[in-house]
Amino acid sequence: MKSRPLSRQLFLLMTGMLFGILALMVCSSKQQAHRSAGPAVTAAPVAADQRAVAVADDVLYSRQNAITRAIAEMSPAVVGINVIQVQRYYQRNPFADDPFFRQFFRDVPVEKRVKSLGSGFIISREGYILTNQHVVHDATEIIVTRVGGKQYVARKIGEDFVTDVAILKIDGNDFPYARLGDSDDVIIGEWAIALGNPFGLFDLGSKPTVTVGVISAKDQDFGRQNNERIFEDMLQTDAAINSGNSGGPLANCNGEVIGINTYILSSSGTNIGLGFALPINRVKRILNDLINYGKVDRAWRTGITYEAMSPLVARHLGLKSSHGVIVSAIDATSAAAQAGLQVGDVIMGINSREVENFEDVQAIIDDLDLKRGDLLQFRVYRERRFITIPVRLETNDRKVRGRSS
Repeated sequence: MKSRPLSRQLFLLMTGMLFGILALMVCSSKQQAHRSAGPAVTAAPVAADQRAVAVADDVLYSRQNAITRAIAEMSPAVVGINVIQVQRYYQRNPFADDPFFRQFFRDVPVEKRVKSLGSGFIISREGYILTNQHVVHDATEIIVTRVGGKQYVARKIGEDFVTDVAILKIDGNDFPYARLGDSDDVIIGEWAIALGNPFGLFDLGSKPTVTVGVISAKDQDFGRQNNERIFEDMLQTDAAINSGNSGGPLANCNGEVIGINTYILSSSGTNIGLGFALPINRVKRILNDLINYGKVDRAWRTGITYEAMSPLVARHLGLKSSHGVIVSAIDATSAAAQAGLQVGDVIMGINSREVENFEDVQAIIDDLDLKRGDLLQFRVYRERRFITIPVRLETNDRKVRGRSS
């Protein structure tokens, strides 16, 4: 056998070594690729979890809106009110129908202690609480429950039967309180949020019940009621208001109180979508009086004495009818005199309400909740033209003879 040349042997050796090195390089790269592929398998669940969290955050954000934010802001200031009231009535005697014996037997007065409930809301860090007067009327004990269940014995600071507003006070400091809005700025159709204690449900969860609706109407004037309360400029809402909601706040989407839930119109006593709230601006005008003096001073006068119009006087003044009343005297030191009213002026309207006859003046004034410092807008006929004169009411500190106001 012939031996291979040395050069050929060296070539084969170098070729084998080259293939060996290449094989080692391929195996090493596969191992590195395998190692780098391992973390990618575990990274996929992490990315999926992050996407799920992002979706959950988006859903949560979409669920939050102006209403939920307003409720979150308002709720800590809302309270439930439980009251022990004294109800007085007369027990009818058995001889009341007998004309002879009933003069000897009178009806027996009876007092009964009953439990009642309502709602309210804190309006200052010091613990002043707004509610309806009828919620705490004749109360011998008032227990206020805050969100979270803590209870306080409240004392009555002031109350006004006419407007159905009362101020309570609980001991403590730095309470969360509700912001009072502007009820004159309310828009018909905007969202309205009622919070309170319907049927005592506040005591079950230690938090207010929330209902949502819209402002159905505003400036609803019901005038003086049979019980002498005056309900004027009321806000109407279809947000559900039931027994126990009285005194609670009616709020807007900014988290501001625009009214105090007061009563409903319903033949069954439950909500049918006709709820009414005292406008908060009407409450603001008496708030300082209730806090500082415990009541509202309604002793006022204009200084005007007026008489009925006659057809003869009307023709003399150039009027086509005898509507209105004629000013017969004015106190020279009164607000009316300072405002510019004169003897001989014919009052044709007061606060945009027409004066038809002598009785209308008192009827219009009786339907208005007036106090010292308020303005009355008199529409008067003078020298064959109509003018409007604003008169600011002053304290009634003197007696005036005749029909006057």
